Order: sequence, then C-alpha cells, then structure tokens
Amino acid sequence: MKIGFIGFGEVASNLSKGLRDHGAEVCACVEGRSSRTRKNAEKIGVTLCSTNMEVAEISDVTLSAVVPSKAIEVAEEVSNHCKGIYVDMNNVSPETVNQALGLVKNGMVVDASLMGSVLKHGINTPVIASGPCAHEFAKLKTYGLNIDVVGTKTGQASALKMLRSTYTKGVSALLFETFSAAYKMGLDEELMKYLQKTECPGFKDAAASRIINSAYHAQRKSDEMEEVLKFLGKYMEPAMAHKTADFFRIIAEKVDLDEKPGDYRTIFQNLDVK
Repeated sequence: MKIGFIGFGEVASNLSKGLRDHGAEVCACVEGRSSRTRKNAEKIGVTLCSTNMEVAEISDVTLSAVVPSKAIEVAEEVSNHCKGIYVDMNNVSPETVNQALGLVKNGMVVDASLMGSVLKHGINTPVIASGPCAHEFAKLKTYGLNIDVVGTKTGQASALKMLRSTYTKGVSALLFETFSAAYKMGLDEELMKYLQKTECPGFKDAAASRIINSAYHAQRKSDEMEEVLKFLGKYMEPAMAHKTADFFRIIAEKVDLDEKPGDYRTIFQNLDVK
C-alpha cells in the first residue's frame, strides 16, 4: 500500500511515522519547504516526489493535509492525476470539502477529520470519515490508522470537526485570556493550582499545552475559525465563534515564534515585549 501526502506539516509527519512503522509506503512532496522538513521526511523514510501531481499519480491513497486556505487549490492541482482515493483531511467546512472533492475527476473521494492531537496520539489519533469511498479508506486500519466511518456523504465528517473546533478553540481562547491576566498579576501559578483541584485530572498539563498551541499555531487556528464561521453561519449567528476568530487573528499578529516554547509563560513574556 502506497500512501501519499499533499502537504508535510505536523499532521503528515506524525502520521507518516506511524504508517511506516505499520509497513506502509509513504510519499510526499517537500519542494519549497525548509531543509528541516526535508530532513524530517528523509529520517522517517518518506519517498520524496518532485511535485504533488507525482504524489497523486503513484499513491493508492492520497491524503490532503494542508492549511485550510489551500484545500481547494491543491485538490484542483492534482484533480486529473489521482490514481486512487483522494482524502481531504483538512480542517475546513463541509462547503469547502465538497468544493474541493468535487474537483477530483475519478470521484473516488473521502471527507476525513482528525478528532484529536496528532502530537499527543500520533497514528492512534481518532479519524472520522464519510463519503463514497470511506469504507475503502477505513481499510488503512491495517496500517495503524484509527478510522471510524460516520456516513456515506462528503461533508458529514467535516461538519463534526467544525462543531468540535467551535468548542475546543473557544475554550482555548478563554483559557489564554484568563492566564494572560493572571500572569500579569503574578497569580498564574496559584490559579493553576486551584483549577487543578476543581477541573479534570491532568488539567495543568492540558492547560499549558492549550496556551502554547494557541500562540504557536495562531495563524492556522485563525484560518480554521474562518471555516467554522462559514459553517455555523448557515444555522445561527455565531457570536462566541466570531470573538474566538478575532482572538486568534489578533494573537497571530502579535506573536511570532520560530519554535514551540516549553513553558507557557514564554508566550506571555513575548506578548509583553510586543
């Protein structure tokens, strides 16, 4: 089984390692990416292709894992070149998914969404899938992917992802603002101690991780919230989601990190400098 990735960021690199460990061949195009990305792909054992079209031509399953704003663009780029199943695994609205998958000429498409952190769970991260080839895609369980088919129509999996994003990103934004104020007052450690007692087990580590990721991936999350707004706007006036989108846009403008810090306080120190 040959599995190709369009895009080779956090999602693709983590899943590639797990797929390789379970015996799958993995290929990707890293042209135009950093030398660090290329070295990481080579270390994992990924076959490097010169173009995304080549990836689609030689893969049994092609997984699109790019930033939301590129989902339609890359689908169009490889639309005539897909040998096998094309899977949109991007954090985008059902409308965007359907537009992207509608471009794939062979019609062998899947709408798939990650329902957890690939950094924490790797290949075991839950993946939900819908669409005409969802059950075929689910055969990749043999290679370690944790796939659950939720429907036969494209847009169903991405809708669930959007709803989850509405909640998780809203919580992250609120947490960030709360601890930003606590840090400035010198009370963040005390606040963390008391919340640890009243919230869920492991709250301290989870909260610190949320704060760090909110800043480090702020631009990506801002793009994702635009997709959330596009989705929710069909059903209601999303007041809270609008504020969450504004929050990540502002943080993306204020924070510029080359590497993910190990301590959430570094984020607030960076904000103070700005």
